[in-house]
Amino acid sequence: MTTHHSSKKSSRNSGGVESKEAGSATWNERALAIFPAGSNGEYGFPPELVPVIERGHGCRVWDTEDRRLLDMTMAWGAALVGHSHPKVIEAATKQAALGANFAAVNRRAVELAERISSLSPCAARIRFVASGTEATMLCLRIAHVETGRPKVLKFEGAYHGQHPVGIAGMIPGRPTQLPECDPAGSGAPWVEADVLVAPYNDLTTTLAIIERYASELAAVIVEPLHRCLPPAPGFLEGLREITRKHHIVLIFDEVVTGFRLAPGGAQEYYSVQPDLVAYGKALGGGFPIGAYAGGPELMDIVAEHHLPGPRYVWSASTTGGNPVSCAAALAALQILNEPGTYARLHQLGMHLRRRLKDLLAIKDEPAQVLGDGPIAQVAFSPTPVVDQRTWLASNRRRGRMVMFELLRNGVFLNPMGTKLYLSLAHDESAIEEFIERFASAMDSTDGRGR
Repeated sequence: MTTHHSSKKSSRNSGGVESKEAGSATWNERALAIFPAGSNGEYGFPPELVPVIERGHGCRVWDTEDRRLLDMTMAWGAALVGHSHPKVIEAATKQAALGANFAAVNRRAVELAERISSLSPCAARIRFVASGTEATMLCLRIAHVETGRPKVLKFEGAYHGQHPVGIAGMIPGRPTQLPECDPAGSGAPWVEADVLVAPYNDLTTTLAIIERYASELAAVIVEPLHRCLPPAPGFLEGLREITRKHHIVLIFDEVVTGFRLAPGGAQEYYSVQPDLVAYGKALGGGFPIGAYAGGPELMDIVAEHHLPGPRYVWSASTTGGNPVSCAAALAALQILNEPGTYARLHQLGMHLRRRLKDLLAIKDEPAQVLGDGPIAQVAFSPTPVVDQRTWLASNRRRGRMVMFELLRNGVFLNPMGTKLYLSLAHDESAIEEFIERFASAMDSTDGRGR
């Protein structure tokens, strides 16, 4: 008979962090002991800076040490209406009491699908999934079946979700000669064979790649606002023209831009309509959700009466379209539909970018301020940043050190430096608070980092 003892145990995990019983460890230590690098992905904090968030309200979050932090990442843009918005919480709570999930079409899903279709120019038919990753993945699968072609073209540095194609060409693992794809971070070396990579905002080079590989290309997938880089005049229009010419499916990844730049997202804002669109993030008001949509013919490919194919793509989701997330999304879209909402979001974004430019000029700091709508980013570079290569040429170490210093000084953000997200809960005073702390962070790091 084995006797189990309740005495405290201490062990060391593979990262060298001592694992303790919960009662004797801080939340920071517990996070480091159980999560790789102490995070659920991407943040890459130094161990001593790893925060554990306790709660959020408006444009603030509080960690488990009860530190109040100005939030400039807003759940990576998912909380566009602000954390814990009362209308979103009320809608989700009311629905949860009636059932959280049925894994079937439900009333709230029908209402939300109809609402999205009324806003999105290309969304004649729609299906829900649980995340933006699944949404972009399904768009690509539909494109492969529609065209019978093996390859996909994406843009250098673009992120389209956690599947291999979504990661491919995003992380600078090794130098490549475009359109060769760098598989770094994808966990799937095979993407080198079937993923082509083009330079964003370089229409001439992109058109040449597409013309060369047109007979093999199933899809071109693009973030209309590429990370924080707005499209050059004519760039999206050029993509639309050549993909239509060669019967290539044009996919807009609007997981970020959807319902953020305009009610109809980037399609409305930039006046270019794709064949398929993927949604997520802001749609859910902070709740997990994803959706993909397009015209009747393309979306008919996922209809079960085509099973087993060949013109068929299996698409099903246990939690996609669950009534709680759909109720939250309906409330979020109602908030975003209030008069003056998008003017306000754009005003806040312009104010933040202008104040950053003013500060950088005063500090005589060689840097570029990027973004559109309620999104911004600073690239420490003396020359314009228009694509991935010019972004990689910036002083990213300088930016990262500034981000770490901001976290030390009460600003919660992603130190990978991808985006600063504003929400309806931010105001000019929050932006001034951020600018003051950004200035202090620049002074503390003094161009050299730590």
